[in-house]
Amino acid sequence: SENCEEPSMSAESLHESARELLRTWSTTDPHDDSMRHTMLAFLDSAPRGCLRENVAGHVTASALVLDQDGCHVLLTLHPRVGRWLQLGGHCEVDDGTVRDAALREAREESGIQDLVLEPELLSIHTHPITCSLGEPTRHLDLRFVVRAANGAHIVRSAESNDLRWWPVDDLPGGDEGAERDALRDMISRAAAR
Repeated sequence: SENCEEPSMSAESLHESARELLRTWSTTDPHDDSMRHTMLAFLDSAPRGCLRENVAGHVTASALVLDQDGCHVLLTLHPRVGRWLQLGGHCEVDDGTVRDAALREAREESGIQDLVLEPELLSIHTHPITCSLGEPTRHLDLRFVVRAANGAHIVRSAESNDLRWWPVDDLPGGDEGAERDALRDMISRAAAR
């Protein structure tokens, strides 16, 4: 099977970058620390766990895109999920690191090329989803802060139903529940830096 092949050097680099991010991430939240250890155990058992071909689950890379002042967040109306979310997606074999994947995804989905990624991991999250594989899987999401110039011009990609800047204290309505709470948590963590 394809999952049993030896990982390529770029897949190994991507995998090692995910492990290093999780090993060095410091959190005081017991739930986050438990999830961090769970993700590390997953990666120890799945050499290709950063690639979508790993059907049981795979690492994804998210970018919470904030303007330079931290007053606005760029959100995409995800076509598959039907909710306003941060930018991000699957790691690709050509991504050297998970950070590279988060920045690539942010550029592709926003149309903004001069984005700046903050190197520290912001948060982690895991959720079940039926993604592009067409089969139920689990995303193990590593989340970063990415900064854009104030008033940066955006271009919606084909991967989005809509793309908008939102005031951080006035997130889109109609999206109550875990996703909105996760957005608020990420924004709060970014502001605390």
